[in-house]
Amino acid sequence: MAATKTLQPNQMNFAFEDKSADAENSVMDEPVVKKSRQKTSKNTVTAETMAAKQRDISVSEFFAKNRHLLGFDNPRKALLTAIKEAVDNSLDACEEARILPDITVTIKQLTEKKFTVIVRDNGPGIISKQVPNVFARLLYGSKFHSLKMSRGQQGIGISAAGMYGLLTTGEPVQIISRIDKNKKAYHCHVQIDTSKNKPMVTLDEDCDFELPTGTQVTITLEGKYQKGKQSVDDYLAQTAMANPHITLIYNAPDGQVYEYIRQTKELPFTPVEIKPHPYGVELGLLFKMARESTAKHLTAFLQQDFSRVSSKVGDEICKKASLSKNLKPANMSLKEAEALHNAINETKIMAPPVNCIGPIGESELEKGLKRVVEAEFYAVCTRKPDVYRGNPFLIEAAIAYGFKSEQNADDPDKLPQLELKRFANRVPLLYQQSACAIHKAVVETNWRNYNLSQSRGALPMGPIVLMIHMASVWVPFTSESKEAIAHYPEIIKEIKLAIQECGRQLGMHLRKQKRIKLEMAKRGYIETYLPYIGEALQEILTLKDEQVNTILTRLKEVLEKTRQI
Repeated sequence: MAATKTLQPNQMNFAFEDKSADAENSVMDEPVVKKSRQKTSKNTVTAETMAAKQRDISVSEFFAKNRHLLGFDNPRKALLTAIKEAVDNSLDACEEARILPDITVTIKQLTEKKFTVIVRDNGPGIISKQVPNVFARLLYGSKFHSLKMSRGQQGIGISAAGMYGLLTTGEPVQIISRIDKNKKAYHCHVQIDTSKNKPMVTLDEDCDFELPTGTQVTITLEGKYQKGKQSVDDYLAQTAMANPHITLIYNAPDGQVYEYIRQTKELPFTPVEIKPHPYGVELGLLFKMARESTAKHLTAFLQQDFSRVSSKVGDEICKKASLSKNLKPANMSLKEAEALHNAINETKIMAPPVNCIGPIGESELEKGLKRVVEAEFYAVCTRKPDVYRGNPFLIEAAIAYGFKSEQNADDPDKLPQLELKRFANRVPLLYQQSACAIHKAVVETNWRNYNLSQSRGALPMGPIVLMIHMASVWVPFTSESKEAIAHYPEIIKEIKLAIQECGRQLGMHLRKQKRIKLEMAKRGYIETYLPYIGEALQEILTLKDEQVNTILTRLKEVLEKTRQI
């Protein structure tokens, strides 16, 4: 009897998977099986081979591959985004130094797809050692951890614009900055090392600069210039609308020059940095803050590291959490932190201070709107501050009604759709309108209450420009490109209330206009038939011509007095 060879478990599995062969053939073909198995194991991905491929990813390298997240997803938008980031930086610098901003934006078209963007301001300038980091290093700035209103937040914008220019044209960012009128300006060329997220200086020298202090940045990039909505022209016009205190000169690539002269010499309110409010702090962050705190006692930690926590409120929180007031925060356990977090949410704490945000103001808002939009009626509203996730914010709204729309110039009887202008911390938001909380609030408002026609789920119809501004210490943008505001219920509610306040004023104006129109129509009827009334009176009462003229004159005087009333 022939001896039977026993298969190893892995051989048995292989033979079982080969359904076309029986057990005897599997034994006979064993050498072939081994050869096949060896070849498979050579190409098998193991934990060791996977580990060998893993490495750190620089934030610059990530955004270089995903530049669409920052607003550089097409040439037209890239040109706008680069200018937007430079102008925002200039405005922030000027306002922080309490200087009335004078900003010049110049676009030069080099080829069909290649442009040079130059943005110059009269701000305080930047010290030379900081220039490379500011313009060629992502996530470098002073505003991310600061709880006060500002245009920039993440330290990404202008560096990303320079990185895009380097990727598309290979040319570095050119910067001239002067901090003292008695010294020469600092001039350098920088480019970003995306693999390390570090700046590389290719030119470093002193130079002359025509302004006593200020900064000029020049970026050469691939772009596309086009007029109309969501264009550079539109962005700069809206920037002038939301910032009536600036003088903005725009040299367009087609040779036209646009000047927006400041409407007021009063600088905006300077926001004050505040500490986090307890209601806006999540459990993980609370635990981290406690472990890193230098406070010796729990009550001292609550008072020093948070706003609106007095000694009395601190004691109440400790009591509700069943924690000792003398507990050292650095020694706090996660369970104790959870108890503290629950106690904070159960305790009534005053809303955070609002001196960290600065509204445009109703008077300045109207001036800014009139600066760009000519209309027959204006209404403005600034709401009181509110809070979302512990972050203070306020909403402002302005309406311009009765402007002439270019898109309906050929057909004056056709009603245009409402033009919505969205702003966050005085910065225009031009893209992703339908994804924004502002758009949602406008669509959900019942505009029929204000004598305007509106289809379900759409913006109302009429010659209206609606401007909505959100000011906050931290605007909850939906992406790094900062184009749409997240749908927080508290924010949407405040936007609706601001719209309704302006809407009521608009409704009163439209009802009054309708009433006047009807009265004028009736007056027209009377004036048309007055001569016939005179003839009838003359025949009935046998009046002379002079008497008829006297009666008609008196009737016209009564009509005029009625119109004035």
